[in-house]
Amino acid sequence: MSLSMYQSSVPVFVHALRNLSAVLRKGEAHVEGKGVTGDVLLQTRLIPDMMPLVRQVQIATDIAKNGAARLAGVDPLKFEDNETSFEQLYARIDRAVDYIGSFSAEQLDGSEARPIVVPSRTWGDRHFEGRPYLLDFVLPNLFFHTTTAYAIVRQAGTGVGKADFLGLS
Repeated sequence: MSLSMYQSSVPVFVHALRNLSAVLRKGEAHVEGKGVTGDVLLQTRLIPDMMPLVRQVQIATDIAKNGAARLAGVDPLKFEDNETSFEQLYARIDRAVDYIGSFSAEQLDGSEARPIVVPSRTWGDRHFEGRPYLLDFVLPNLFFHTTTAYAIVRQAGTGVGKADFLGLS
């Protein structure tokens, strides 16, 4: 039996975002335990030219929800990028997970060759077919931004490890 587009996307997206939420919760608890406001961690960057934690989470949720929608052949649900607290980020992740979970296997399976256009101010419109869109663009981007968020939380001194990133803790 082959692995379907649905199986390769929706469960992976949901798992990655739930793990991200758990890592963020540990990060929030860590900074609160140190008497630091959550905003400090949310605005932390690995290096000056990278985006802060809050933006990493926003992009990770956008990549996953937009990926599911585009594979299903529908316009992605728009989220405002206005989160300023951990609670708002958890709500954003939950909203993205709910949205991603609303797509059925019937909507995504068979999307391997579906034409997909990703608008970008930076790169201009990017044109894909479904399979390379998922495998070469969505999944690498999702894991880049969830890994970067994890690294920011870890670099801040939070006691998280690989098991937390993978959702095994």
